[in-house]
Amino acid sequence: MENIKTRNPGRGQQLLATLFFLPILVGGVLTSPVTAKDIEIEVGVVQRFGEKDKETLAIQGTNGDTLTLVFSDSNGREQTLKTNQFSIEVNKQSLPQPTLQERLVLSDHATFETAEDSANQWREKGIKVEVTQPGRWQVWAKRDVYETPLLRRWLLQSLKTKGFKDVYLESAMLPAKPQATFTVAGQRYNANYLEIIPAKNPVQVNPSKGETRVYGGHLKLQPNAYGTYTLVNNVPLETYLRGVVPHEIGPQAPANAAKAQTIIARTYALRNLRRFQADDYQLCADTHCQVYYGLSGTSAKADQAIAQTKGLVLTYQNELVDALYSSTTGGVTASFNDVWNGEERPYLKAVIDSPKELWNLSEKSLANEQDFRNFISLKDGFNETGRNVFRWNRQASIESLSKDLQQYLTKRKHPLANFQKIEWMEVTERSSSGRILTLKVQTDKGVLTLHKNEVRSAFGPPRSTLFYLQPIYDNQKQLKAFAFVGGGFGHGVGMSQYGSYNLAKLGWTADKILAFYYPGATIKPLDSSIVFWPEQE
Repeated sequence: MENIKTRNPGRGQQLLATLFFLPILVGGVLTSPVTAKDIEIEVGVVQRFGEKDKETLAIQGTNGDTLTLVFSDSNGREQTLKTNQFSIEVNKQSLPQPTLQERLVLSDHATFETAEDSANQWREKGIKVEVTQPGRWQVWAKRDVYETPLLRRWLLQSLKTKGFKDVYLESAMLPAKPQATFTVAGQRYNANYLEIIPAKNPVQVNPSKGETRVYGGHLKLQPNAYGTYTLVNNVPLETYLRGVVPHEIGPQAPANAAKAQTIIARTYALRNLRRFQADDYQLCADTHCQVYYGLSGTSAKADQAIAQTKGLVLTYQNELVDALYSSTTGGVTASFNDVWNGEERPYLKAVIDSPKELWNLSEKSLANEQDFRNFISLKDGFNETGRNVFRWNRQASIESLSKDLQQYLTKRKHPLANFQKIEWMEVTERSSSGRILTLKVQTDKGVLTLHKNEVRSAFGPPRSTLFYLQPIYDNQKQLKAFAFVGGGFGHGVGMSQYGSYNLAKLGWTADKILAFYYPGATIKPLDSSIVFWPEQE
């Protein structure tokens, strides 16, 4: 893993140097004592700004607050302005001659977790890579290493010769480039980098396409890896949690469920600071990370949970746990490898999501198809019983399923993307928690095998990978549809948010709830000894 202090050159490096009152992270370990209040994190709150036409951001200080704008103009000169409000837009600026935009895509994934595992496998082969998210998660040959067309084509040909058929170049000749501009008091300025610093109050951001939010800390507009811009919120960790906890667990969650969510959200944030390294910030504000609404919609209950758990994180052998969670497990949690590729996490394992002994997984593994169907037929006694996504039956015609799959394969540039019709689908392998590991799809052009969480990416009906398929026939006994019969919503790994509601109502403490969903993990105050994530060479 790269030293995090050197992750951000220039202005970003200066910001990171102050994260922990001048300590740094080496191998994922803090080198000096730290309390949670010291940590400032970088959240991309408007990603890929400028990708769509006529997007604007109206920004203003709240309660008449003054904003200081620090920016570098098109000539690289730093300037400073003060204002109460202004607007930002991105326009296409014509180039004297078209410019080549190109990246070598090594793999394509639905989730960061599997993309990171793929990146590690490429690194083991001696290839320098970076994880990106232009839409889906991708692994690119590192741009500042393979920086010329000749180097990229040499690497592409070398990989194809060795049998890597799915790698490809994305190339485009651009006649113009996006240019961020902002307007203050009728005067327009170009800005390749723009820092927005309030005097004392939060900053309001009103996108032309999206909801108005208010953010603590300060903001910066900066280029990303895709030729557009990202609006990044630099915010103290505990302030960040105020914009996460009430929206993830719900403002009316029982107190101990909110405390459990807060500890997990704090742990998740610190464990995942590397997600957007390629874009020069750390976390996103949507479900690819954690939902973050800034200071819009804070709640007194969530604020109390944050205050009462200040600085507490969940660890396993003195390393932050991979603090994954979902809304509804469907009655059984999944292990990490049931959903993603990568090293197993010992504290993420299959657990029957009930305070009672309803099912013995050691005697009746849900890898067995009939046992799985029997399990899905059970509805009572679980932590999530009565929730509308605990059990579901969703049907779709062959035509709509074929369209779903065509769109998915087209995004992945898969050779079977030109098929016309699905002829049959069948689950061929399940994990011990019942999650689908492989799904075979017979099309008119050939057979396709989908693995793990890609099943959810490929089709609209399933709300999780915890389901079985029931074929539906017409009067002529021709296959016309499939029913997806299953349970849960999301990946099902780690804590069930609705499950924590039930356990808290039964009187379980936050410690006991987390011990149930993350067996073997320990709650600790954040200090200099704790490893944030495993080091990668």
